[in-house]
Amino acid sequence: MMPTQKNTDQHSLRAGPSLASLTRPAAAFLARGVLLGAVALNALLLPVAASQNAPLLNPPDAAAGPRDNTSASAPAAVQPAPARAVRLANFVQEVPSTESRQLADWVVDSANNGNLPFMIIDKLQARVFMFDAQGQLRGAAPALLGLAIGDHSVPGIGERPLSSIRPEERTTPAGRFVASLDKDIHGHEVLWVDYDTALSLHRVVKGQPRERRAERLASPSPLDNRISFGCINVPVKFYESVVSPSFTGTNGVVYILPETRSARDVFGSYDVQDVSRQQASAGVAPAGGSGVR
Repeated sequence: MMPTQKNTDQHSLRAGPSLASLTRPAAAFLARGVLLGAVALNALLLPVAASQNAPLLNPPDAAAGPRDNTSASAPAAVQPAPARAVRLANFVQEVPSTESRQLADWVVDSANNGNLPFMIIDKLQARVFMFDAQGQLRGAAPALLGLAIGDHSVPGIGERPLSSIRPEERTTPAGRFVASLDKDIHGHEVLWVDYDTALSLHRVVKGQPRERRAERLASPSPLDNRISFGCINVPVKFYESVVSPSFTGTNGVVYILPETRSARDVFGSYDVQDVSRQQASAGVAPAGGSGVR
């Protein structure tokens, strides 16, 4: 007996899966797929939204222009090195010539005296300045100097008798000399400036009456202080209270300023104040306090 269409339908409904049993798994699978897709989409969209909504840590400067990603930060400004502290001689109440002041400042600033007491003899002003090793003035006095103008000694003059030295040869030479106390041929203490040329500094001697050496020392003008054979004559009190104590037990340095050349040519010196002015104009701060006058 052939089954009818109704029987066929009933047989198929009874023997195979029902429509409900077929549609429920498909719906569950579709819902799970939609949920997974939503999760994946949310994972992609959250970082983008976070980057758009996050505040900027360093807001761009509109006037600065485009950023170069290769430069992380601007280099720090280079700070100039501090200036070297300038040291000066202290003349106390004395008013020296410009040449004497510049030379004394250079001696102190450059330590050219080698930590020894030093003396500056200004031939043009006929004046002597005595300093301790640190550049503090110990005393100043007028001086008598060589009769002739000049900055050199005649070769061999130290071996000749005074009577053979002509007036034009009676110079007080310029230069830097390491000096010390000792006796002259008469047994008197003198400061030997240059033994080979018989150049010394000593108490003023009477000399010939017509020379009027004591009067010349007392004169306020330096123009009449050129009278000696080349040695430096100073007042007795200045020698005994300033010169002799300063050189007792030690050598010292005597600087005799030139009168026909520059101090730079003779000593290789420089203007300490000019160095200080150059540092100031360059905007360099001093590294320390400078010496007093």
